[in-house]
Amino acid sequence: MARWMMFAAGTVLAALAPFAASAGALQVTVLDKEGKPVADAVVVLRPVAAGAPVKPLPDHVTINQEKMRFVPAVSLVAVGAKGTFTNNDPWEHHVRASPAGVLNFDAGSGFELRLDGKPEGKAAKSAEAVFDKAGPILLGCHLHASMRGHVYVSDSPWAALTNGEGIASFERVPEGNAQMRVWQADQLIDLPPEELKLTAAPAKASVQLTVVPKRRRI
Repeated sequence: MARWMMFAAGTVLAALAPFAASAGALQVTVLDKEGKPVADAVVVLRPVAAGAPVKPLPDHVTINQEKMRFVPAVSLVAVGAKGTFTNNDPWEHHVRASPAGVLNFDAGSGFELRLDGKPEGKAAKSAEAVFDKAGPILLGCHLHASMRGHVYVSDSPWAALTNGEGIASFERVPEGNAQMRVWQADQLIDLPPEELKLTAAPAKASVQLTVVPKRRRI
């Protein structure tokens, strides 16, 4: 699978500024075009100095198919992580995975799984796959075109999903230069990486997308 690195287009609204928190922390806020917080955006840091995050990225993720949706809609994992797909709907689903931004499914750059529906009173059907290349992966269903999900596979251990307030938090980030990129599923224009200068003092930054993300079906 080729490497596909698609990052959010936007503007860093604020230079790094101190805020009251533990030393070495970095807080990144992602906003949409209208200035509202964006959940489930991926913030990737690449510090020049060596160091490991307090909490490593997951090496396994479970993604459910239920009510015609992928749950969670966005997952963040490390390269080499295993994914378990479980169909909790009573009807058959497929999982078609390909690098985000690739219009046509190519079995050579993704994978396809078939999951029978969950029989009443019996265990749900599951299948596994390995995410072995870095970048955003688009999940779809061959039988139900409205189903969409994403897995972001990071080759940097310094990566985090934004929460409901649009905030991604990092602890004990190494001092020195660092590169920051942001990815969001509905933002299709690449943004060149931002260069940061981190110190022992806590800091925060803000990035604004050029789109308003689509509202996800509940």
